[in-house]
Amino acid sequence: MNSSATEASVLLVCTGNICRSPIAEAMLKASLVADVSVSSAGLLFDDRPASDGAIEWADSVGLDLHAHRSRVITRSIIESADVIVCMEPRHVREVVAMHDPSWARAFTLIELVQRCAAVGARHQGEALADWLARLATGRARIDLLNDNPELIVFDPYGASFEVYARTARQISECLKVFEAACWPEP
Repeated sequence: MNSSATEASVLLVCTGNICRSPIAEAMLKASLVADVSVSSAGLLFDDRPASDGAIEWADSVGLDLHAHRSRVITRSIIESADVIVCMEPRHVREVVAMHDPSWARAFTLIELVQRCAAVGARHQGEALADWLARLATGRARIDLLNDNPELIVFDPYGASFEVYARTARQISECLKVFEAACWPEP
């Protein structure tokens, strides 16, 4: 896990690391006021640019994905992350298959938001690991064995600008909830 001077490190994971996770990474980096390291990775591609649709959407809202290069997730990337936010249940399964202890800190984005709503914000002075443990209470690995569509952020790859915008809105709304719960205003 994170041992640098930053408060925490967040890893965002999707299939190719060319659409959803780079969009989420750019959004979180632009909005966070806390000293947090944000990165992304995927299951499939190494050293590919963000998709044209992701770049076009990002340009339309003042974010820049032109320099983004995809990377394939590795055990060391997983081990260095304090929170792992995945776009689908299968991404959580892959992360945990590579590094079993990450189960306690790997969630789908939608599951994370649901658990934030149920558990509440991180308390003043509460360690991130302790808050994540509260979030994970009652969680069962079997719940992520199927690909419940309610836990999936839609993959817009190859779709229209409007589909990218819809996916980006969903990511943005979820990240706002996560950010407010994880780094609440004092």
